[in-house]
Amino acid sequence: MSPRLDWRRHSIDASDIDELATQIELPEKSLGRAFADRPGGGGADLDGKLLRRLAMTDRTADRIAASHAWSGPTIAVRAAIASDPHHGAVVPPLHLSTTFTFASFDHKREYDYTRSGNPTRDALARAIASLEGGAGAVVTASGMAAVTLAVQLLEVGELLLAPHDCYGGTYRLLDSLARRGQFRVRFVDQGDPAALDQAFAERPRLVWIETPSNPLLRVVDIAEIAARAKSVGARTLVDNTFLSPALQRPLDLGADLALHSTTKYLNGHSDVVGGALVAASRELLERLEFWANCLGLAGAPFDSYLTLRGLRTLHARLAVHERNALEVVASLAAHPAVSEVFHPSLEGHPGHRIAVRQQRGFGAMVSFRLHGGRGEVARFLDALRCFSLAESLGGVESLVAHPATMTHASMDEPARRRAGIDDQLLRLSVGIEDSADLVFDLEAALDSALESTVDATPIAQLTAVRARDPANQCQR
Repeated sequence: MSPRLDWRRHSIDASDIDELATQIELPEKSLGRAFADRPGGGGADLDGKLLRRLAMTDRTADRIAASHAWSGPTIAVRAAIASDPHHGAVVPPLHLSTTFTFASFDHKREYDYTRSGNPTRDALARAIASLEGGAGAVVTASGMAAVTLAVQLLEVGELLLAPHDCYGGTYRLLDSLARRGQFRVRFVDQGDPAALDQAFAERPRLVWIETPSNPLLRVVDIAEIAARAKSVGARTLVDNTFLSPALQRPLDLGADLALHSTTKYLNGHSDVVGGALVAASRELLERLEFWANCLGLAGAPFDSYLTLRGLRTLHARLAVHERNALEVVASLAAHPAVSEVFHPSLEGHPGHRIAVRQQRGFGAMVSFRLHGGRGEVARFLDALRCFSLAESLGGVESLVAHPATMTHASMDEPARRRAGIDDQLLRLSVGIEDSADLVFDLEAALDSALESTVDATPIAQLTAVRARDPANQCQR
């Protein structure tokens, strides 16, 4: 027997009755009667019917549930399921109301106004917080609204330490607010120990981490940086958008906050814009809730409803995303048109060992550089059929982006150069299409990029194969 009986995974034998009775604080004779009444006696599984027989008090079910920690996939799927107290709906209802009645004079109910709180939005917040292992979460109208909310924790003159290669929108907002005097910001290569030493000597109040980074997928040690931040009295925030809590849980590694653009993997279908900020403590959560209400940053109920629906398939989707990404990485690494591939799964990646230690997987974002210049990039992009040229990421469909002219165009050119973002860099969000189709499409487009310097025969052959087999043709 294990130290604590896992009744959901094992058959219950008569010899287990005493231990089970101790765990849920029921008289052994009550359990004995329940088992005796069952066909087959002591060899019966502890199923739903038996659990009802065991529910001698209102608290028994809670005690039984507390004896087992649900895994991430179960938390995501079961979030708010069968929580409707009025009609027993399995899927939670959507509460679109902007306002709620008071129970009576000077007697407010749990909700009064949707900007301040909404049942549908709160269901999503609880689900995301549970997946991240946090005390709670605030759901915002966009990922950038979550960024805006996070910096409200800083006072005028306090220093924010941010990565030099963060998402372009984050860079633009932090830089713009710092120029207005809301706080000070320093962008630093967090993979450079000397640069970090110098930055921490200035005693920042908030340390912003983005790992893997966007778009070059640099990986930094969350636990190490969070410990250093704590030693100087700073909080640590990790943008976990690229991996999601399915593959990385920053709060477990010492971070105080986990940020998401829920537009991406959490929703997973490219049809809802949203964000979330998860807090490790109730005190921090209450401060965030205050500012979200003050500034009107909260997400809409309908968006929350759709995001919660998407969240239920997070782990199933990511399994396919990752499997496809590994095949794409292998194909890119072997193609002569590609000069460099960036993905933490590669043993030569500088952050590979850290990724193995702090992540549950390597993710489905892949970046690479083409040989040549803008002309080769344009030919490659024009030849793609299964990868749509678009910003954003994390949807079921595959996307390709040119960071220098798209996602990071808001960064000035010197900042892009320092971050390693040049005209040859491309970023893929690998979707859940058939991997053979994705690889075929990429290789055909890469061959097209080399058209001016290599024999065009292989390209013609690939085109002929595609024409003969319409099933292999993806649409732009």
